[in-house]
Amino acid sequence: MERRKFLMRAGLAGLAFGMPPVSLWSQDPEFTLEQLTGRSDPELLGEGINLLKEAHDAFLEMKRAAYQDGIDIKVVSSYRSYERQRAIFEGKYMAFTEEGLEPLDAIDRIVEYSTIPGTSRHHWGTDADLIDASKPSSGDVLVPEKFEEGGPFWDFKKWMDAHSEDYGFYLVYTDNPRRRGFNYEPWHYSYAPLSVPMLAAFRKMNILRILERDDFLGSEHLTTGFIRSYVADNILDINPDLL
Repeated sequence: MERRKFLMRAGLAGLAFGMPPVSLWSQDPEFTLEQLTGRSDPELLGEGINLLKEAHDAFLEMKRAAYQDGIDIKVVSSYRSYERQRAIFEGKYMAFTEEGLEPLDAIDRIVEYSTIPGTSRHHWGTDADLIDASKPSSGDVLVPEKFEEGGPFWDFKKWMDAHSEDYGFYLVYTDNPRRRGFNYEPWHYSYAPLSVPMLAAFRKMNILRILERDDFLGSEHLTTGFIRSYVADNILDINPDLL
C-alpha cells in the first residue's frame, strides 16, 4: 500500500515514457493490453516453435534455407506467458536476495538478462532464442561465449548475421558497446514485421500504470525512477532496426 501511495504522489497517472500522457487503455486497436503483456491466449503454431503464424512461417523458411548450409536452427525459448515470466523473475529475485543483495540490487542483476513480468518481448509470439541443434553443447547453451569464434554456435552466428534479416528476423540486443540495458544476447531474434508495430503499440501504454497494478515478488521496490530507466534502457535501447 505504501508503494502505491508513493507512485501516485509521483504523478503516476499522467506518465507514459516518450509519449504524451495517455490512459492505461490507450493502444493500437490491433493489439490488446492482454496480448502485449502476456495475459492473453494467442494462437501459436509449430511444436517447439510457438510463434504467431506469420513469424512461424518465416521461421520455417529461414530454417529450411539454413539447413541447406549445414545449420539446424532450433528454438530454445519463444513465447512466454505473463505467469511464466513472473516465475522466472521471482525465482531469480529470491535467489539473489537470499545471497544478501538488497532488493533493488537484486532487480538490477535480474534485468541484465531477464525482464520484469509484463514487459517481455517474449510475450508477443514474435521473438525466439535460437541455437544450432547440430552442434553438441553441454550446460547452458545461452551464453555469449558459445556464439564466438571457436564456440559451438559460431557458424550459426555467421549464418544469421548474413541471412536472418532476409527472412525478417533481427537480433534484438546487439553487441554495440554504447547500448544500455540488457546484456548482449546473440541468440535472441525478433520477427520485425510484427514486433515493430507491437512495440509501437506497447509504447503508447502507460507502463508505470501497468506495473503499478501488478503484484509480484519485489514489485514494491520498483520506484518511478527505476522504471523510467528500465524503459529507456531495457525496452527501448535495442537494435534500432526494431524501433
